[in-house]
Amino acid sequence: MLIKNKKIISVATQRPLRKNIKYIFRQAGRNNQGRLVVRHQGGGVKQLYRVIDWNRTHADTLVVNFEYDPNRSACIAKIAKMDKTSETLEKEMFSYILAVKGMRIFDRLQTIKNKQRNIFLRPGDSSILENFETGDFLNCVEVVPNQGALFARAAGTGCQVLQASVVNKIKLRLPSGDQRFFSFLAKATLGVISNSEHSQKIIGKAGRNRWLNHRPTVRGVAMNPVDHPHGGGQGKTKGGRPSVTPQSRITKGLPTRNPRKKNKLLFLNKNSNKI
Repeated sequence: MLIKNKKIISVATQRPLRKNIKYIFRQAGRNNQGRLVVRHQGGGVKQLYRVIDWNRTHADTLVVNFEYDPNRSACIAKIAKMDKTSETLEKEMFSYILAVKGMRIFDRLQTIKNKQRNIFLRPGDSSILENFETGDFLNCVEVVPNQGALFARAAGTGCQVLQASVVNKIKLRLPSGDQRFFSFLAKATLGVISNSEHSQKIIGKAGRNRWLNHRPTVRGVAMNPVDHPHGGGQGKTKGGRPSVTPQSRITKGLPTRNPRKKNKLLFLNKNSNKI
């Protein structure tokens, strides 16, 4: 569902574009040797992947419809390229982008790839970071120009513009709370990703988790000592040790960032538990 002005509007349930879909072969958490490398995966309904136009190849487009995408938490918008000469739609020039909060059907979207002054941008417009103002919320942010969007692609997420630097870089606050410098020439889209109430959905029953490719999870303290390091004991106990995986690796509080590969463009949040 898509939320606009505190009203819930159902998205279209029509068939996706034939040229913009791909079949996904599920791995069920196994590698190329068939060994289980990711637990609690398996099953799930069949899905067709919708190819998203991350680079926004067309300069002038029109929002045609909103559709549901089973592969992501956000809704997607079907856009069509506008012929500037006759202002007519070209049937073969449809593509998908992520829907932005505040976007409406028949909105005219623009993609600006050069520096311009005194331009008016609406939610869904794409431009280089140099054209945005301090305080704007952005989504689908690129790291390398013309590489494609990498940051702020989930439902309800967005990066906020903090300040512009004198070395052709701009500082953004990421959804995680960390701050990072980006190139002026990297593209982004104005606004916050739609379907911000996705995290508040109630699963309701175990069968719905199986539709989502989630298999049951058994607590380690409910197992025997031969099956898990937390197993065994009298009553509910973890044995006086920190939480670990079945392979005895620490699960809570373990730094996940490699200390040898420091990114000079990234400023970590003070409350972050990363290196």
